[in-house]
Amino acid sequence: MFVNFIYFIIVLLIYTTYLPPDEPNLAPLKTSILFLGLIIVFAYFTHMQFHKLEKRITKDNILRVDHKINAIITQQSVMAIVLFAVDIYGLSLTSFFKNIPLFTVIPTLQALVFIGLFVFYLAIIWACAYGPYKRLYITDLSRRSYVLSNISFSIPVLFPWFLLSGIADIINALPFELPKRFLSTPEGQVIYFLFFLSTVVIIGPAMIQKFWRCKPLESGYVRSRIEKLCRRAGLEYSNILYWPIFGGRMITAGIMGLIKKFRYILITKALVRHLEPEEMDAVIAHEIGHIKKKHLHFYLVFFIGYIFLAYTSFDLLVYFIIYTDPVYRLISSSGINHDTIISAVFSLIIIIIFFIYFRYIFGYFMRNFERQADTYVYALFPSAKPLISTFKKIAATTGQSPDKPNWHHFSIKERIEYLNLCEQDKIYIIRQDRKIKKSIAVYLAAIVIIGGIGYNLNYGETGKKLSKHFIEKILLREINKTPDNPYLYRDLGDLYYNINNYTETIRAYEKSIDLKPDNPHVLNNLAWLYATCDDKNLRNPERALNLALKAADLEESPHILDTLAECYYINGRLEEAVSTESYALRIAKKERSYFENQLKKFMTAAKVLSNEK
Repeated sequence: MFVNFIYFIIVLLIYTTYLPPDEPNLAPLKTSILFLGLIIVFAYFTHMQFHKLEKRITKDNILRVDHKINAIITQQSVMAIVLFAVDIYGLSLTSFFKNIPLFTVIPTLQALVFIGLFVFYLAIIWACAYGPYKRLYITDLSRRSYVLSNISFSIPVLFPWFLLSGIADIINALPFELPKRFLSTPEGQVIYFLFFLSTVVIIGPAMIQKFWRCKPLESGYVRSRIEKLCRRAGLEYSNILYWPIFGGRMITAGIMGLIKKFRYILITKALVRHLEPEEMDAVIAHEIGHIKKKHLHFYLVFFIGYIFLAYTSFDLLVYFIIYTDPVYRLISSSGINHDTIISAVFSLIIIIIFFIYFRYIFGYFMRNFERQADTYVYALFPSAKPLISTFKKIAATTGQSPDKPNWHHFSIKERIEYLNLCEQDKIYIIRQDRKIKKSIAVYLAAIVIIGGIGYNLNYGETGKKLSKHFIEKILLREINKTPDNPYLYRDLGDLYYNINNYTETIRAYEKSIDLKPDNPHVLNNLAWLYATCDDKNLRNPERALNLALKAADLEESPHILDTLAECYYINGRLEEAVSTESYALRIAKKERSYFENQLKKFMTAAKVLSNEK
């Protein structure tokens, strides 16, 4: 079930890293036909897979059938992700929504529409899987309940993103500049993210238990026994709830929440119905172990660690791919929109990093945390035999092989074997605790190093030089292919200007103007450079004024008028400088203090000249 979390996050990454082209890849009618056709093919193929399996249930081993059901669900879930990627990158479905006013103001709502599309694909899989599932486990759980249980268990992983993104959208939509400026800075984004993440982690469990429709465990023997065990362990909590996952038919329990006020102990009715009191105690002790060993806190650290890892490695990997000529030629010759291809490469890199991190690094700690929670039973009881018998009951009631591991748990057989070792010698409990401490120390050291590298790459001089080097190489390579493209020379001039290479800036801008004389951006920038260049040998006041006049004729905007006023100023035409800057200030809506200072400078110079006369 936890694998569904990964599916949703991958889909979210696919959506959020996509840069839609100005125009859809295909016409609306063709897009609609392909979209519906792909859904029909996907649904038919999924149905046939499970239909064939259902026919073999009575002829095959129950463990093999269970394995096959899960294998098909995994296979089709991956296909659903591929289908979603085709919808986004191939059919460019988001391009058809970009002009809807509500989605423009609050983009999170559009994202929810497309996340809902992926949920629909998963619902098709679960609906088709219900037939063999029901025959195999002989359950009275309805198809609708089976599908909704899968959805409700997985959806909460999106709550933090939804709130984080939605509130940011609302802030940007409101007519208040201060919070917008705060969120536009890297420091503001980090502070907002950490504050919001901390808030969601604290109060999130209260929201999730409402979403799952958990109900309090009634007063009586079971509740009193759990309460007594929690008092013995010194565990504080808000409530003990029934967990209605899959109709409460699974023998399982859980605990969520970092602080007492929003901490909940979850149990299913099957756990109460099938386990002996001592076995139930052992399961609750296991869950208490997660809190006592601070596993939930470490999960938060691991999530932040992923942000650090992605933050550091993303730029390096993208630069490597773009820098590699064969890969870049493949991108350029594909015939697909260039921005779409680059966006797809970005998405692929992020997904690969995410998968490796959570499947192997995070998965390693989850498995060992589960084992540590198993061994915590010995902190409350002299033996773990009730927990061992519980594992055997889980294997017997689910029909799953005890040898079957997954990415976040050791297999039931491995967990039983380790507990048997602990029964013989408690040194294995100490070994597990030491193993986790060493692993966490290595992990934290690696994250500190990665964080330092990431900061240097994104904000340090090394990172800036590396970024500019790669961009320069890409632009020069494209200019070599299309030497008559004025926009490439414009971008090259912008790059050289930012690194203070003014000689090359002038050469690039002049070439761009030769190819396209009516580009106000280039005319304005080159005029400003000729008028204000730090290297006075490169200044050319007359050329600056001519360029500025042309730019102002093409585009009457405040920053271009400011350049024209500056050019009048350096040419000694102070009255025209004052008049032009006054008009620029009058039409300026942002950064008015800059234009006011410029006007003051020109007026002061005009006054001094007047007094001299």
